[in-house]
Amino acid sequence: MPDIFLLRHGQTAWNLDNNRYCGRTDIPLIENGIRQAEETRAQLKSIRFAQVYSSPLQRAYATAQIAAGGVPVTKDERLIEMDFGHWEQKTKEEFVPENEALWASWTNDPSTTRAGGTGETAAEVVQRVDAFFNEIAERHASGNILVAGHNGINRFYLCHKLGMPLRHYRRLLQQNAAVTVFSLERDGDFVLKHLNSKGL
Repeated sequence: MPDIFLLRHGQTAWNLDNNRYCGRTDIPLIENGIRQAEETRAQLKSIRFAQVYSSPLQRAYATAQIAAGGVPVTKDERLIEMDFGHWEQKTKEEFVPENEALWASWTNDPSTTRAGGTGETAAEVVQRVDAFFNEIAERHASGNILVAGHNGINRFYLCHKLGMPLRHYRRLLQQNAAVTVFSLERDGDFVLKHLNSKGL
């Protein structure tokens, strides 16, 4: 039963810009984001990782490289952030007035509503991320696994495994470079051990 240490990437310029939606746009960490990843590395210094995985986007990959403390990082496309469609590169204040009905539909049922009208549904995100973690559980019978992902995919996956409706994903906080720890059995059993931790 591996322990998964799930990270959100460190801070970016768009996180600071009124949480501008950054799905597939490949932007780097800012100086504070690098510092956050370094703080996470210090937080995890006593943990030995058997394997480290990351989204292919540079903000997550750089976070993983720093936090892992020298363990090689494997990129996996299934960990890429959600496709936000026409909401990409915009803030909620910008895109909600453009199509209030779409936002209402998303808020009510993101599992079947396409983000930004043309992006992914939450159910599609859960399907690919769940497939990744199921494969991890099969591949690693034990040990500690570090995974660097994104705010959207992390929260939807956690909602799914905790049996929460996906529309409640905002109830799970994922700070930049914070650590969430859970165990995962081969039969799919899931135990949440730490959520959004800055001090394990």
